[in-house]
Amino acid sequence: MSLRDLIREALRSLEANRGRSLLTILGIVIGIAAVIAMTSLIGGVRNMLVEGLGLNAARAVYISPMYQMTQDDVDDLRRLMPEYELIEGSAYGYAQVSSDSGTVDVGITGANASYLSMTGQVRLAEGRLFTTQEETSGARVVILDRAGVQALFGSADASVVGKTVRLDNKDYTVVGIDESMPMTGSGSGSTYITVYMPLATVLADFSGGYEYLSQVVGIAYEGVDIDALMETTKTQVAAVMGIPDDQIDEGVYVYSMKSQIDSMNGFMNSFSLIMGAVAGISLLVGGIGIMNMMLTNVTERIREIGVRRALGATRRDITSQFLVESSVVCVTGGIIGTVLGYLISWGLSIGASSLGLVSAMGGMEGASISPMISPEAIAAAVGLSIAIGLVFGFYPARRAARLDPVECLRYQ
Repeated sequence: MSLRDLIREALRSLEANRGRSLLTILGIVIGIAAVIAMTSLIGGVRNMLVEGLGLNAARAVYISPMYQMTQDDVDDLRRLMPEYELIEGSAYGYAQVSSDSGTVDVGITGANASYLSMTGQVRLAEGRLFTTQEETSGARVVILDRAGVQALFGSADASVVGKTVRLDNKDYTVVGIDESMPMTGSGSGSTYITVYMPLATVLADFSGGYEYLSQVVGIAYEGVDIDALMETTKTQVAAVMGIPDDQIDEGVYVYSMKSQIDSMNGFMNSFSLIMGAVAGISLLVGGIGIMNMMLTNVTERIREIGVRRALGATRRDITSQFLVESSVVCVTGGIIGTVLGYLISWGLSIGASSLGLVSAMGGMEGASISPMISPEAIAAAVGLSIAIGLVFGFYPARRAARLDPVECLRYQ
């Protein structure tokens, strides 16, 4: 018989025992749905956490010198280290303003648009980042987050692009709104918010005349060994700043998010393995159900097997017939389970976001989990279903093929 005929015969047999087939398929559906839901949800959590760190987090190297580092030092470092795609510095300032809701403590981050983009600190909801001309001239422009809009203008949804805010008796034009809202209280009825300005603006207006950087971040090219690069960076920073060799470890602090991302991936992989093992128990139970159904089918169709053998069917034909039948059951359950698993993962994601669990897991305010749906997972689910059908259907199929045709024809 051709494969098409075998599949048609398998579907006809399942249709004849619809109730039993549906209950058997249910075991496979539950197992596959559990596997798909857990793997896609865990993949979505991993992507959410990595995105919260910044798209280039795995390639980012952070440099925090204990000595006073200037923009000229960064320019020298950029020239000496071609392993970096970008190297940018930042500086911090502070201001305090009064609003209708009380005193607002303003933490000011001075950074150029490339720095904000590569570190993922700003995700624009409205407006734009700083232009090159604004960065070079030290223009008094500012990016607020939703918390800043609420604290300074009374409503987080207010349209404030183009308006001005007054900090330290100077007016700054709002050019962009960050979508995050990490507003915190700082005691005594005051509120703490963060705003972003061009680096040159902060160095001119809030550094007290000292043009020193607070932090430098470099983004390495793809494929660069981050661990080796951190050691090289420490040496080069010491050379640029004239730090003695015996003071390098104390004078230059270099770190990367790669180790944290690797640890997070290791935890997620371990968690996936544990959840996969738990879901695998459901698949094992479903496979036993397949074997039980197929053994029952063999017993009920002994006379049919005898007739087929009498008409010339070989043991191989009988084995193929029952193997295809068990595989059809499993593949049907696998397809339904895959669809159901993705629906469950989306439901869990929506529930986690609405209950605020995303922030508790380390995601940004307003972030959501999007289950990671991949063709590989779908292929693995279908392949696993076929494998279950072949493994657990093999014994019933071989048992049917080894029956004596004469005894089968005499069976009542």
